Amino acid sequence: MRYKLPTVAAISGTLAVAACSVGPDFVQPDPALPKRWYTSGTAAAPASTAAFSAAAQQPVDSAWWQVFHDPTLTSLVKRVAEANLDVKTATVHLAESRSQRGAVASAQLPDLKGSARYQHEKLSDPSIKGSLIDGLAGSSTISATGPTDLFTSGFDASWELDLWGHVRRQVEAADAQVQSSEEQRRGALLSSLAETARDYIQLRGTQTLIKIATDNLVIQQDILQLTQTRQQSGLTASLDVDNASAQVEAVRAELPSLEQQEAQEINALSFLLDMPPDALRGELATTKPVPPSPARIPIGIPSELARRRPDIRAAEAQLHAATADIGVAVAEFYPTVQLNGAVGFDALKAGSLLTTSAILTNVGPSISMPIFEGGRLKATLELRKAQQVEAAIAYHKTVLQAWHDVVNALVAHRTEQQRRDRLAAQVKRSREALSLARVRYNDGVADFTTVLDTERTLLEAEQNYAQSTTNISIDLVQLYKALGGGWELTYPSPLPEPPISAQRTPRTKNLT
Repeated sequence: MRYKLPTVAAISGTLAVAACSVGPDFVQPDPALPKRWYTSGTAAAPASTAAFSAAAQQPVDSAWWQVFHDPTLTSLVKRVAEANLDVKTATVHLAESRSQRGAVASAQLPDLKGSARYQHEKLSDPSIKGSLIDGLAGSSTISATGPTDLFTSGFDASWELDLWGHVRRQVEAADAQVQSSEEQRRGALLSSLAETARDYIQLRGTQTLIKIATDNLVIQQDILQLTQTRQQSGLTASLDVDNASAQVEAVRAELPSLEQQEAQEINALSFLLDMPPDALRGELATTKPVPPSPARIPIGIPSELARRRPDIRAAEAQLHAATADIGVAVAEFYPTVQLNGAVGFDALKAGSLLTTSAILTNVGPSISMPIFEGGRLKATLELRKAQQVEAAIAYHKTVLQAWHDVVNALVAHRTEQQRRDRLAAQVKRSREALSLARVRYNDGVADFTTVLDTERTLLEAEQNYAQSTTNISIDLVQLYKALGGGWELTYPSPLPEPPISAQRTPRTKNLT
């Protein structure tokens, strides 16, 4: 019976199976979140507000922007995932981390190199020349009196046996860094989605303020006409006309700043979609109301927050990487076993290079072990342990901050609705007061100062009510951002073409 000797691959495979990974194994941390959301000072919705939104512990819709039922907003949000420059940058960072992971993982495979060399020798002393050729070709004494050619080719192979998990821990840390980059890209997308919704809602709020100012301008002009008619009839002094005219100009003066704000918000949305300024004016210039908040707001449960928030998931990945780095540092204390092999050909003539007599082989393992490093290995291990503690603190802080973000957003959304309810009552009373003041002024019972005061009160109340309505929808966007909503599967290309300006060769200007 014939027996086959075990090959190098079989031996290394057996060693790899028997190998272990030193250092601590990563254990997923407990975010320690409560079972249900709670806020301090919870108050019931006012009975007079039919559109009051209430939070419900129901699953969060990843396409949270659809709760506003605004087709224009939905269109903008869907486009921003492909066009936003921050998302593109985060996508490139992800591609970089994946490439780095591939470079680290390459250490798990053998390293094979090929080489070839031609050397022409001519020495003044034939004895020296013969000795040199003997050393290079590994042959017996060669006597040569003229120039000599030496042809050399071969392959070198080496493979470090990862007995202690040094490379495996490095790959584990690199995988965690890739995960962190993925979460950072999700975070960039979530921020761009929320910013798009916030800018769009703010734009509609500004357009509402423009409409309020325009409508009030008509009212002021009617009152001005009333005072002019009364002056012509001798029923009032010119002072009332001047005051009414000043009020008209005051309302007109508000329009330019509001129009400027409208243009800036359209440009902000254009920038988010990687478009030039004013590119979206044709799509957004038509005035539309602020997207309202829905009657019920699904907010999920706190325990889901750690799996939805990209920053929490990224912090967990960083903690995983820091834990794996401890294993890398521990493995540095252990011996390094490496399998080495070389096959080469040396000959004095090119035609003899591939003959049997020209073959050189060198096969054998090597082992190295740290004996004295001046405290470097111990200091590195202590550093990695401290970095793991720092990463754990960062994870805890991120979870706590996320918890605060959600609760603060819930409180802001609820209290702003209560404020809007009070402002709605103020607007109603102010309109009634202005109507009564105009009648009394026209009848000569009240002076014009009362009319001016009620005008200003109504305008301010309507503006505050419109701004409060805008804030409620913006607070809802902030709430969904705090909840980590918005899991898109469509991302830009990982390596987009550089801008045209970056492809051009820069010109140098002669300054002399």
